Amino acid sequence: MPREIHPTAIVDAGAELGDAVHVGPYAIIGPEVVLADGCKIHSHTVIGGRTRIGARTEVFPFASIGLRPQDLKYRGEPSELIIGSETVIREHVTMNPGTEGGGMVTRVGDRCLIMVGSHIGHDCDIGNGVIMANNATLAGHVQIQDHAVLGGLSAVHQFVRIGRNAMVGGVTGVERDVIPYGSVMGDRARLSGINIIGMKRRGYNREDINAVRKAYRLLFTVEGTFQERLQEVAEEFAECEPVMEVVDFIREDSSRKICQPGDGGEF
Repeated sequence: MPREIHPTAIVDAGAELGDAVHVGPYAIIGPEVVLADGCKIHSHTVIGGRTRIGARTEVFPFASIGLRPQDLKYRGEPSELIIGSETVIREHVTMNPGTEGGGMVTRVGDRCLIMVGSHIGHDCDIGNGVIMANNATLAGHVQIQDHAVLGGLSAVHQFVRIGRNAMVGGVTGVERDVIPYGSVMGDRARLSGINIIGMKRRGYNREDINAVRKAYRLLFTVEGTFQERLQEVAEEFAECEPVMEVVDFIREDSSRKICQPGDGGEF
């Protein structure tokens, strides 16, 4: 199918556009941008830098995609922003490319929904199916695994990891890593339980859900040290993939502690 480029749009001759790409009025597409087949870029959008956008992704008006990172250490290095296929990027969203200090790439996966006013900072790594509600913001170097959901006005500190199928409540400040399937809330995030609704929506069976709930209770009890409880959970649920995903997540190297229930203790 042919491309549709509005006559008021500015598309640099160096940009690469696939088949059936739509570029709306007053949009600006820079010289190193690559738009795959079927991308739809609405009016007044600016896409610059070394930005690659996957097939059938849609970008709504006034989004600013791929421009210079908000990092004082950035010195113009040729970093990239890579966005997957069938992702929806709503109005006034900002996404920045990577930096030399973070691997040179910011990545956003397939089939994500990035709602109005959200920000994805430099060197973030966003999985598939992630939802960021209005004005959710990510500092640099944040990792978000598949199908996590961030509520409106939430803010995630740099270098924080958020596990698969986790839920971050609205107006929540996240300073610590959030375990897979975890649900956090509060002006400084505290772990409030397991994202049971999210697990059901993703098709997890009752046995796996119950195992994750039991493992959660064992992990965050007051008896013994956290490392002792973690080892007990790893041994008891060695054959349960979702529980072992939580165990492996906790065991990975991280510059942040694990978000926990309540306010006390250091895990």
